[in-house]
Amino acid sequence: MEKSNTVFHGSDLEKIEMYYGIRKEDIVSFSANVNPLGLSDAFRNALAGQLDVITSYPDRDYKSLKKAIADYCQCNQEHVLVGNGSTELISLIIRLCRPGRALVLGPTYSEYERELLLAGKSCTYVATREEEQFVLKEEALTTCLCEEISLLILCNPNNPTSSLITRKQMERILEVCKRFDILVMVDETYIEFVPDADTVTAVSLTGSYDNLVVLRGVSKFFAAPGLRLGYAVTGNAPLLSAVSDKQNPWAVSSLADAAGQLLFSDKAHIEKTRKLIDAERTRIYQMLSSMDGLRPYKPHANFILVRIVKDGLTSVELFDMVIRRGLMIRDCSSFFAPDSTYFRFCFMLPKDNDRLLSCIREFLA
Repeated sequence: MEKSNTVFHGSDLEKIEMYYGIRKEDIVSFSANVNPLGLSDAFRNALAGQLDVITSYPDRDYKSLKKAIADYCQCNQEHVLVGNGSTELISLIIRLCRPGRALVLGPTYSEYERELLLAGKSCTYVATREEEQFVLKEEALTTCLCEEISLLILCNPNNPTSSLITRKQMERILEVCKRFDILVMVDETYIEFVPDADTVTAVSLTGSYDNLVVLRGVSKFFAAPGLRLGYAVTGNAPLLSAVSDKQNPWAVSSLADAAGQLLFSDKAHIEKTRKLIDAERTRIYQMLSSMDGLRPYKPHANFILVRIVKDGLTSVELFDMVIRRGLMIRDCSSFFAPDSTYFRFCFMLPKDNDRLLSCIREFLA
């Protein structure tokens, strides 16, 4: 079979199964960026005892769920919004934002641009630079801010670069945006994987900046993408009211409502996840840094971006090689087109990580 030029998403296991003839159950997905520990036994048992919740409508105001989120995030319960995955909230916020252009820090998650286009908004990208390790230089961003821009979208830590914006940087960006009446939407999907996440998250700034909305979900850190549970924190009263007015009733199912209240209090599983990711992130970055032909970029989330710098080799070829062995990475050609030398993978269990590293060494040989 010839190599595929299709770029597969982390959720495209059915497409992989059809194209390569590999059962999706036999694929270790390094592409979806989901916690490799999965669901804890404590959570499974607790949720199993609450299955009867699906026989009733959820509380329309989701008071208990919002309290669980507020306790977890250490924020004001009145500042919490919940939705059918963070994607629903991204869509709602974009549609409710005042007319004007949106500025997006890239390369980043493509769903932002898709939702902007669906809302009829123009989108301008400010790119971080490879020679600067894809680390944000504030001046490059703030000099692009002006009255014509109504929305700034940041992903922190960013996908696919795994780079980080510090809280001090975020505060300075918010100050500039406030002068131009720009709403700042910060997607913190991967923030819980960051070392000392409490010192980085922008949630604590929502009490001081009403031009800030922070988005999160349970898909990645809590390994529950099928729940479709997302949430946002903002001190912007008009936005809180507008989202509540425009959102479909019962956007979060009874099961997701119950599950969310359990997930955020599962402290043992939260700590176990952080220890595993911290250890594997350090180990894998060091190993990749020692390989001739690769340029890894320092990761802060649960995944790493790598560039192939050995002549004649591409990320398309690497993807094809490892998928035939049941290992799925993310070919990042769509993020960096037409360049096809970047790939991304998340940190799985040590034995699976070792299998992938062995394949990469073989590929470079």
